[in-house]
Amino acid sequence: MSEQILIFDTTLRDGEQCPGASMNTREKLEVARQLARLRVDIIEAGFPIASDGDFEAVKAIAEEIQGPCIAALARTVEKDIVRAGEALEPAKKRRIHTFSSGSDIHLHNMLKMTREQNVERSVEAVKLARQFTSDVEYSAQDTTRADRNYLVELYTACAEAGATTLNIPDTVGYAIPDEFAGLITFLVEQVKVPGVIFSVHCHNDLGLAVANSLAAVKAGARQIECAINGLGERAGNTSLEEVVMALKMRPHVLNGLVTGVDTHQLYPASRLVSHLTGMVVQRNKAIVGENAFAHEAGIHQHGVIAHRETYEIMRAEDVGRASELTWGKHMGHHAVAKKLEEMGYKLSEEEIRHITEQIKALADKKKAVYDEDVRALVEGQFTEVPQVWKLDYLSVMTGGIPTASVRLIRAGKREPVADAGTGDGPIDAMLKTVDRITGLKGSLVDYAVKSVTRGKDAIGEVSVRVAFDSSAGVSPAGGGGKIVTGKASSTDIIEASALAYLNALNRYLDEQRRRAEAEKPPL
Repeated sequence: MSEQILIFDTTLRDGEQCPGASMNTREKLEVARQLARLRVDIIEAGFPIASDGDFEAVKAIAEEIQGPCIAALARTVEKDIVRAGEALEPAKKRRIHTFSSGSDIHLHNMLKMTREQNVERSVEAVKLARQFTSDVEYSAQDTTRADRNYLVELYTACAEAGATTLNIPDTVGYAIPDEFAGLITFLVEQVKVPGVIFSVHCHNDLGLAVANSLAAVKAGARQIECAINGLGERAGNTSLEEVVMALKMRPHVLNGLVTGVDTHQLYPASRLVSHLTGMVVQRNKAIVGENAFAHEAGIHQHGVIAHRETYEIMRAEDVGRASELTWGKHMGHHAVAKKLEEMGYKLSEEEIRHITEQIKALADKKKAVYDEDVRALVEGQFTEVPQVWKLDYLSVMTGGIPTASVRLIRAGKREPVADAGTGDGPIDAMLKTVDRITGLKGSLVDYAVKSVTRGKDAIGEVSVRVAFDSSAGVSPAGGGGKIVTGKASSTDIIEASALAYLNALNRYLDEQRRRAEAEKPPL
């Protein structure tokens, strides 16, 4: 008989800690909706004590999302746990995930406490968390470099205090599969508290996060903590799509263990998270990369044509990669709404009408409009921030000295602001002109462009990471050198670049506004 592995998604918490991957509340809510469609078991929505924004995002997710359990992270500190409990209060199913550390490296150098003090504080934290919910998870960081016998003492004490899930993190990605499986086996056998679920949270510093997680569930763990696209600190976390498909494709090797994940939602989830965070998925990424189901070598192409299973162990359709040519300029918004719902999108009536107009405009530019074109349009709705500056007109000339003419509209102003300038290329000229108009100085840290769909007229998707220098003006809150992500798409790459840059610029201004408001003294 099959046993189910619980999938604990930490994209919105650990994943968002990846440098440059921050999301606002609306974007986090959209990811949470997709995770619910994906049918993950637990969504770790954030770290409420970290900021007011994190608290509001967790609370918004707790209020709306149905199905998965909503979790919030807290240190073994009273104010953290109380804040997490308050944020989670609206959720029908809620979990407080409190954590300390297990290794002497952490206890002595970071937490400045003894082993005994750590046990005492962890137990008190679990007991306090139980006052807000009966579902409490406890983690001790850096278990793979800790004394195993001390871990037994620590985890046993926390389980007896009321922790229902014990998480074993490989915080620094130090373990190899056999070693990690041995640790899990040891703890499962030694921590003798009935009904406790053992969980694992593996980092990918040595590229072994998925392998370690699979080894752990074979050894007795029944929850895997993971993130869409493997997003996370440093080299990232266990990749949700990889570990889920491994369990689906190799059940006989993996003890018949299964998940409740709807794998058809894996690719849409990957695309959405990539779009909102600006973290581009590498082309050869397993399961969701652009090359995951591509075949170029002649012998491979011949084999797949003759019989798919010669070189493919799974179908693209199984992970949501299928794309049909079904869109056109004669579609009404009701038909568009139905198709979008089938694709898993939940949009307002106003958003659907806006998307319908965009589809019609795109159909006038392109011969064929594909599902992926529409996904790019829809995902563009999720990256909206208050538009201080909006593109009104753009023209570039590349003959001779590259020149860009730009006209922007500033929120609250009737008259647009126009300027023109030159640069090393059309994009450089455009960016310098935008900087002069806005009074902000932005430096491109990263620039990436890719085709969303097939054909010469495909939509181009541009991702930028921009470092803004607040010394150039405007911001009373400071924060020079702030790196912000922006993303946009268009059939014109220059236009997509301008929109992506403005998306990053508006996001930066919005963050500065919110920071300035937070720093205002109370009345």
